[in-house]
Amino acid sequence: MNNPFDYIPTRGCTEAFDRLKKYVSALSKGSDEAHRNFCHELEGGKMLGVLIAEDSDGARHSLYAFSGQIGEYGFYFPGFVGPVFDYLQPDSHFRTEEHKISLLNKEIDRYMAEVVTPAHTACEDTRERMESVMAEAREQYKLAKAERQKLRDSGALSSEQLEQLTRQSQFEKAELSRLKKRVRAQLEPYESAASATRRHLEALKERRRADSEKLQQWLFDHFMVSNAEGESRSLSEIFAATPLAVPPSGAGECCAPKLLQYAYLQGWKPLEIAEFWYGHPKDGEVRIHGEHYPACRGKCLPVLSWMLKGLDVNPPLDSLRASAFHSEPEILFETDSFCIVSKPSGMLSVPGKGHSISLQHWLQAHYGPDRDVKMAHRLDQDTSGLMIATFDAAAYSQMQALFARRCIKKKYIALLDGDFRRRSIPETGTIDLPLSPDLLDRPRQRVDHADGKEAVTRYRFLDVTDGKSRVEFQPLTGRTHQLRVHAASAEGLGMPISGDPLYGTRGGSPRPRLHLHAASLDFTFGPDNRTYHFESPAPF
Repeated sequence: MNNPFDYIPTRGCTEAFDRLKKYVSALSKGSDEAHRNFCHELEGGKMLGVLIAEDSDGARHSLYAFSGQIGEYGFYFPGFVGPVFDYLQPDSHFRTEEHKISLLNKEIDRYMAEVVTPAHTACEDTRERMESVMAEAREQYKLAKAERQKLRDSGALSSEQLEQLTRQSQFEKAELSRLKKRVRAQLEPYESAASATRRHLEALKERRRADSEKLQQWLFDHFMVSNAEGESRSLSEIFAATPLAVPPSGAGECCAPKLLQYAYLQGWKPLEIAEFWYGHPKDGEVRIHGEHYPACRGKCLPVLSWMLKGLDVNPPLDSLRASAFHSEPEILFETDSFCIVSKPSGMLSVPGKGHSISLQHWLQAHYGPDRDVKMAHRLDQDTSGLMIATFDAAAYSQMQALFARRCIKKKYIALLDGDFRRRSIPETGTIDLPLSPDLLDRPRQRVDHADGKEAVTRYRFLDVTDGKSRVEFQPLTGRTHQLRVHAASAEGLGMPISGDPLYGTRGGSPRPRLHLHAASLDFTFGPDNRTYHFESPAPF
């Protein structure tokens, strides 16, 4: 069984997906309006899965699944497997409790419109009216006070008249205080009513939150998934041992869990699996119609780690993206403070969670314990090229400051899938697309105009060979996967970097490489402010 997180689709899966596309195409052209609506939903963007499974007689079966739900069909459509757990049956516990929560939502909306809003409006109107009364009274008191002071300053008043002014002042001040109390007394019932409505509204919302959490927990406790050893476990149990602790929404509803669960229920042995994107990309994601993608890690890695138990998975799940260097690192320059090293594609920049060797490991072994080797910056595992490593805390701090101030100029060479001239893309330009991480499928990034961080890249096309465009990138910011997303996104260049397994076409090689290379570095460093320039030709 192939690893659903690290694979090249087999011929069987590719042919099965081709048959699925023909099936969908035929439905879209048919006379059944509901079927056409289903196809329209797919075209809006959906992950489709294919599983080849073998029965006890040795016969092979092609199974298909779509992720999540689709429109009016929910979990079901002819030709596709159903859900792992159908909690949406009309009379199910989930539906019953969901209906109660829906009624509570309506009660909250009604209470807001009919009680809370009128009470608050009445309170605010009364407050404004009372504030106007108080403001007018204060102004009158202020004018009277000024007039009394003017009379006192004239020096023409007798002692009796001055005493009368004092009594008048005391009376008006007391009147102002009594008015303030009357205003407060008139406003108090409105404020009490508004406060009471707020408390009741918060109680309704708290009840809704508690009911929703209780129902979600019920779902996770009863959502059981199987594995190849015939065991079953709930989503709650599976995620309890992960950093998430609680299953994310939609866990267990992706393609791979549906396909595996169906095969196990039939007593069939899963052999080959693949997931393909169908339709347009959505929500800022970079997806290409018809391309295969790994299963998402946030929702699927814990679930599939359980479901694949008992199968011989290659490569094993616990060695995802094991080191596969395309060459060895090469130290190009060194001083007492830092060195310039060329990292090969396939090598981590710094130590990760697994046991794969990183460039930092390699340099530490090369230089020994006498030098405190730290990488001053990072490159993606799939990216090759120039990197800076420092040998002491002071140098590391200085390099970090240079990067933070954008004083280190970097240029990359990349090969893109497509001819920029045929696509009428300007030869030079700037891409400004903010990015944010896909929290449930790290390390993928997505274009996010609402909450993303600034990401700016200058580009210059160099030439076109065999339908591929060679381009020079100069990133002005340093976001994760910035060049990869800016190249692949339809809002950027619309041409993924060749060999990109996340945002483009991985290709058929068992050891593909991302055609992205950090080709030059320019910076000024050290007490003498020496200027450094380094170049490394792209190995493709």
